[in-house]
Amino acid sequence: MLNKIKKLIPKKIFKFFQPPYHYVLAFLGALIYGFPSKKLYIIGVTGTKGKTTTSNLIHHILNSAGFKTGLTTTVNFKIGDKEWQNNFKQTMLGRFGLQKLLAQMVKDGCKYAVVETSSEGILQYRHKFIDYNAAVFVNLSPEHLERHGGFENYRDEKVKLFEKVAKKKEGVGIYNFDDSNVEYFLKPKIKNKWGYSLKNNFQSASWRTDSNFQSILQIENVKLNSSGSEFLANGVNYKTNLIGEFNIYNCAATICVALSQNIPVEKIQKSLADFKSVSGRMEVIDSEKGFSTIVDYAHEPSSLEAVYKAAKETQMGKSGGKMICLLGSAGGGRDKWKRPVMGKIAAQYCDEIILTNEDPYDENPSLILDEIESGIATFKKGGEGDLAAVYKIIDRKEAIKKAISLAEKGDVVVLTGKGGETTMCIENNKKIPWDETKIVKEILKN
Repeated sequence: MLNKIKKLIPKKIFKFFQPPYHYVLAFLGALIYGFPSKKLYIIGVTGTKGKTTTSNLIHHILNSAGFKTGLTTTVNFKIGDKEWQNNFKQTMLGRFGLQKLLAQMVKDGCKYAVVETSSEGILQYRHKFIDYNAAVFVNLSPEHLERHGGFENYRDEKVKLFEKVAKKKEGVGIYNFDDSNVEYFLKPKIKNKWGYSLKNNFQSASWRTDSNFQSILQIENVKLNSSGSEFLANGVNYKTNLIGEFNIYNCAATICVALSQNIPVEKIQKSLADFKSVSGRMEVIDSEKGFSTIVDYAHEPSSLEAVYKAAKETQMGKSGGKMICLLGSAGGGRDKWKRPVMGKIAAQYCDEIILTNEDPYDENPSLILDEIESGIATFKKGGEGDLAAVYKIIDRKEAIKKAISLAEKGDVVVLTGKGGETTMCIENNKKIPWDETKIVKEILKN
């Protein structure tokens, strides 16, 4: 109904009234459900990549420590041990849906709620009337630039989460010191701060002398392999089933949150060790033929490169094995700048590339693939290396079949862009059911 009303209003007028429109909806949502966030300890997780895994890690540790915890992310919802999929294709639910879910968490006896908080959600005031107690900054890289009108605006929306927490008497801020944008997230005066670094980037004088820092985790002795990772954090040994350096960062952020809530180190160690990867987030599916398939959501340049690096550094593809990559550049009609960039990254890392559909919406899928392919060609023209073999297959299921058919013993197949999503968005607002992991398993079985 609201969408129909919006279409009747001229765009300029609607844009002018958008802020009060979103604000009123946020207030009404909280009012109807009794301002449930005031009865919970709310932890907001923001950044570009790793939000979903970090949020799930935090939920797992808190819940395992005996504190019933709720969770809302791009992929899933949880209340205690009960879990169900997020089929709305929204990182943050709409104002009424989000407040309803928080109210259910309160009703079911949750003490904590972990809320994956997106720039789009903040832009539309979905974070308003959510009483955040802690904010986690995982990292930042260019995304949704057309929507926000530039990277600085995108960053500023995310900083607003920290500005909210700064208003709390005992607010908690968690910071990734290895990200070049961390200084912006440190500006809000949050009472209790925790930081982490793999690269000694906490040595800045301004950060060392900040009396609000409760602890700074120095991550050392990182060991990565195809079955998991191991590292030291301030001299304490941690093991995890998660793969890749970027997941070490996710674990470090989670350890900071757990320590800020006075959870014993022994419990944190145990919870990290028994945590299983989130569906569609660096999910590994092994084949009886001796190759592995990775399913991941990576849909922007930095996360795509992180997945490829993880596959290389953990030797998923054994010595001499190929890396076969399938991608499609997320979201027809938006962030067109990243298509050739992602194509160039794929050419840099992959031996064979399959370009395919992802979420074209009303845009011509073939043109999207042409734009990605232009980046692959740029890599070759720059004389940076051999051009990977490239296949263009619009039908994503057929493209996955092709990728798997090319794999031999010792190879790794990397499928990115859909991850754990349950639908694919095509023309005329149509959504078709999608389950990438299930499709891979069916193809391998047959």
